[in-house]
Amino acid sequence: MNIEREIQEHVENIRALRAPSGLFLASAKDVSTGYDKAWLRDNFYTALAFEVTDEWDTVLETWTAIMHIFEKHKEKIIWATHNKPHESWQYIHARYHPESFDEFWEEWGNKQNDAVGAIIFKLAEIELLGKGIIKTDGDREVLQTLIDYLNSIEYWHDPDNGIWEEYEEVHASSVGAVVAGLKKASQLDFIKIPEGLIEKGEQGLLNMVPRESETKFCDLALLSLIYPYDVVNREVAEEIIENLHYQLDRRSGVIRYKNDYYYNKNEDGYSEEAEWVMGFPWLSIIYSRWGDKERARNYLHKTKNLEAEGNKLPELYYSNSDRPNENIPLGWAESLYVVALKEYSERFGEKEI
Repeated sequence: MNIEREIQEHVENIRALRAPSGLFLASAKDVSTGYDKAWLRDNFYTALAFEVTDEWDTVLETWTAIMHIFEKHKEKIIWATHNKPHESWQYIHARYHPESFDEFWEEWGNKQNDAVGAIIFKLAEIELLGKGIIKTDGDREVLQTLIDYLNSIEYWHDPDNGIWEEYEEVHASSVGAVVAGLKKASQLDFIKIPEGLIEKGEQGLLNMVPRESETKFCDLALLSLIYPYDVVNREVAEEIIENLHYQLDRRSGVIRYKNDYYYNKNEDGYSEEAEWVMGFPWLSIIYSRWGDKERARNYLHKTKNLEAEGNKLPELYYSNSDRPNENIPLGWAESLYVVALKEYSERFGEKEI
């Protein structure tokens, strides 16, 4: 397999998900699953593919659109900085119409603190790279307001819906995303981090890992603490990976957590959890960064073998089967695969695998 050709093919898969605004849909616009919307988190992960392939015009257009979302809903966010939200709809929403930037108001797990942490993390990182994403006093105000919002909700012990948008509890992956975002933003001279805001999150995270939450010992979301956020030490990271391999690694992907009901083949919701494709390239990225060439290559091959129609990566496969769900391609999975291919090629100096 030629790595560069593979990268370009999957970049084009992602490009097809791009709306005129610059935001990415989670999956193809004709799916019936509701994935024709723009999630903050998905855009964060999906744009990574264009960062590693040095398509900065695309990256900056996406993040400019995200800034427009927060500008549109600025009054709501400012209210939440002064009045701690107590209803889900009062929190920053996690998904928006890709053109109008309107919120979707149906019942949803809108409390997703990790998505806010992800936005702060990347906005600050892009600014530190000298790309000039934060250009005006209004832009600086938006970023500061997001930080003040996290202080208001007391993110370090705030039960949220987490990466998987399910029932509320305190999630290590959410706390870790916010800690990473705040630490990155603290390097900007125009940002003020409230005293103790980072330290409270670091202590909260330390008290939780390697668990994800009170009910979940092991969870695919924990990989985010290793990449892209790098907020746990190597010992904890290795423990997370070991637990994941033992409990969640499957033939066609990584299950999110044990007894996951989403696309579970078993009517009672046990034992036949859906296998998420994105888990394989995610593991490959981590192993490349750790210098483990054999495992990094192995997970790239395993990902390649999961391509569905048109060489596109689906969201997931039903347990122990060759049947994917309808969300093809999933932008997030495609992007992590591109990043994994690029990481492997650059770290080990190889053009073929």
